[in-house]
Amino acid sequence: MSPPYDEATAYHEAGHAVLALALGRQVHAVSVLPNQKFAGTCAFRKAPYRPSEDWVEREILIALGGVAAEARHTGLHAWDAAGRDWDYVYGLAVDRAGERRAERLALRYLSKAEHLLAKDENWRAVERIAQALLQNGTISGRAARHLFEEGTS
Repeated sequence: MSPPYDEATAYHEAGHAVLALALGRQVHAVSVLPNQKFAGTCAFRKAPYRPSEDWVEREILIALGGVAAEARHTGLHAWDAAGRDWDYVYGLAVDRAGERRAERLALRYLSKAEHLLAKDENWRAVERIAQALLQNGTISGRAARHLFEEGTS
């Protein structure tokens, strides 16, 4: 019997959540319940203002965390399914580096996101969150943080 929720989507959304939590961004909820716009969602809480933080890099890494985690799990970068993530990343990369260098910068950040997720503790957290999503469909930000902390301790 196959799981009621899409496994690739669970890993994708778990990747967003783990990189957000690893980079200090609070998660509100994570879901693999599809709707008219999305196969799944990872919603964030408003971040506290930190003037010394590189907000653009953090946002790009979190956005790429989904496709990076999904690719690590499936072996494929599902760019068609992650089109909104790519559009967001590309727009931020254009703002940062200009049109000529945007794609190269975005791919460099993808490598960084993949490196962060390759750390054993972060990947354990992705797997824990993905499994919870496959069982429940949706988890709270509090549950995501708890699973993240279990996986990274």
